[in-house]
Amino acid sequence: MLNALSKKGTDMKKSKVLFVCVHNSARSQMAEAFLKVMAGDKFHVESAGLTPGAINPLVVDAMSEIGIDISRNKTSSVFDCYKAGKLFDYVITVCDEASAEKCPIFAGITKRLHWGFEDPSKLEGTDEQKMKGIRNIRDAIKTRIEDWLSELK
Repeated sequence: MLNALSKKGTDMKKSKVLFVCVHNSARSQMAEAFLKVMAGDKFHVESAGLTPGAINPLVVDAMSEIGIDISRNKTSSVFDCYKAGKLFDYVITVCDEASAEKCPIFAGITKRLHWGFEDPSKLEGTDEQKMKGIRNIRDAIKTRIEDWLSELK
């Protein structure tokens, strides 16, 4: 019983972070996964999209290459989060700036950050060429989250 209470108390102190991109199929999924791995003890992390689609299978493969499994993740709508009245300490858009401006303004004291990354769904070429681009995007997202975590200390 005490363990359950102390865990609940810990969860209540976690900052809530929402990563948003267009389809919740790649960038926001990677960002969510990285933050959970790097600092899941300090953050409750979710991701959502403006128009949710299906998880990009090449992104699943790219994350799997570094030992992170997102194959069972589901996509969700940022507007459903908004309508549900969810509160977040940070809403971080990882899409282009024009798309980020379509994101709703959440109630409460929310810090809004924009980290623009290239859209993996717009990469062209063979699957291997796309994978090279996705790896670069993946690594840039990982580096940005590492930098942000060091800024918060």
